[in-house]
Amino acid sequence: MTGFAGRRATQARPNTLREGGARQSGTRQPGGYFNAQFQAHTLKVFLGHHLVSDRSDVMMVTTLGSCVAACVHDPAAAIGGMNHFLLPEVPESEDGGTGAAARYGSVAMERLINDLLSRGARRDRLEVKLFGGARVIDSSFDVGQSNARFALDYVRREGLKLVGQDLGGGSARRVHYFPNTGKALRKLLRPEALSETAHQELHFRSTLRQQPIEGDVELFGED
Repeated sequence: MTGFAGRRATQARPNTLREGGARQSGTRQPGGYFNAQFQAHTLKVFLGHHLVSDRSDVMMVTTLGSCVAACVHDPAAAIGGMNHFLLPEVPESEDGGTGAAARYGSVAMERLINDLLSRGARRDRLEVKLFGGARVIDSSFDVGQSNARFALDYVRREGLKLVGQDLGGGSARRVHYFPNTGKALRKLLRPEALSETAHQELHFRSTLRQQPIEGDVELFGED
């Protein structure tokens, strides 16, 4: 992890991008734009979704409050992906780490990992960086802490390699991620950015309450 700096992308290979949530494919995700500072085609990773790519000209970006983004990379296959998830508000006394919140978080992580494995990554090579988990929602239940704790527990439980983390605090973050190399950049945002971020998360949490938590996701095996 490092501060913001310019970066020139090398020539891209003719591979495809896939967004996990919307299940879209193609050489360019709708809504992408060219970022002149980084000389990269930029794709936004929206709350509740994930993206995977091996293109050297692609940068993924997301803004985090209490939610968490996992950036997962296979250095040998030069492929990576980012998700953006927020657990349902389930107090630990009611969840115990094995109920609805943990189940939802596991699905979010497994979808990203499953997508990487289906495109040539190997589970034993995966490197994980975690971001987010700030306290930006005024509530007696610290949603950000719950999200961060789940993400760290998941990585440890699944035997994945954690190579970086920037979790907690009281500031929203913007994360720029280069899936081809695994490079991640984090910038803390000004306090005025909290309002919009918190509003989006509150709306998403409201949606989660109205939808059932999805079931297990079967991971691709390795040869």
